[in-house]
Amino acid sequence: MALTKDDVARIARLARLELTEEQSVAMESELNQVLALIETLQAVDTTGVEPLTHPLSALEEIELRLREDEPVPAHDISQRELLMSNAPAQEQGLFLVPRVIE
Repeated sequence: MALTKDDVARIARLARLELTEEQSVAMESELNQVLALIETLQAVDTTGVEPLTHPLSALEEIELRLREDEPVPAHDISQRELLMSNAPAQEQGLFLVPRVIE
C-alpha cells in the first residue's frame, strides 16, 4: 500500500508538523520506502523461529543489563512538587487535562 500526498498531509497534521512542499514530497518517498521494507519483512516465513531478547543472543549467550526495579516513594511533598513541575496545568497536586468526554 503506497501512501499518497493526502496521506502524508494527514499524518503531518496528526503529528502537528508543518511540512513544506519539498519536505512533503521527501516524506512521502521515505514513508513509502519504510512501508515497502515492512512488506518485505512480513513476507519472510518465521514459522518456528523463537523471538530474541537481544539481537546478539543468536550468536552468543548474553545477559541483559537491567536496573533493579525499586519503588520510588512519591508520597513526599517535595517529590510530588518535582514530579508536577512539568505539568502544564495542575491543581492540589493533580494533573488537569482537557475534558474529552461530555
